[in-house]
Amino acid sequence: MAKKKSVLTHVDAAGRPAMVDVSTKVATVREALAECRVRFPAAVAADLRDAKMATKKGAVIDTAIIAGTMAVKRTHELIPFCHPLPIEGCRFVVEWTADTILTIRCAVRVTHRTGVEMEALTGATVAALTVYDMCKALSHGIVLGPARLLGKRGGKRDFGEAVRA
Repeated sequence: MAKKKSVLTHVDAAGRPAMVDVSTKVATVREALAECRVRFPAAVAADLRDAKMATKKGAVIDTAIIAGTMAVKRTHELIPFCHPLPIEGCRFVVEWTADTILTIRCAVRVTHRTGVEMEALTGATVAALTVYDMCKALSHGIVLGPARLLGKRGGKRDFGEAVRA
């Protein structure tokens, strides 16, 4: 069986950039789950845990969740070919998954004709950037990433982990 050739969806027949026309697609529930990790130097991670994730700038995790949620709702303003979407659900889980790694997961849900992978990725990465911003006075040795899509449901095909927004 021959391998199907990949086709770029944001390019027209002439090879020019183009937004995908989703007008003929059926609106279904679409969900996506993404994560971004924040790796801290060991001493900084310990200090943050002792301070219950608060810095002089405020509550780090709460601020990151608010920033991530705002980013999800504005993804179409940041990524040129993303469609504006009526976001129906957006949830974050932020937890220490290792002594020095804070993992931020963002789940997004919509009933629409296009998926929300970019919204979930944008939410997770902007939340991670906010953590960096709020903690950079403690160290510039903080590292972000990887950022990755963990799963999606709805549309042509499902991928990865189950999603619950």
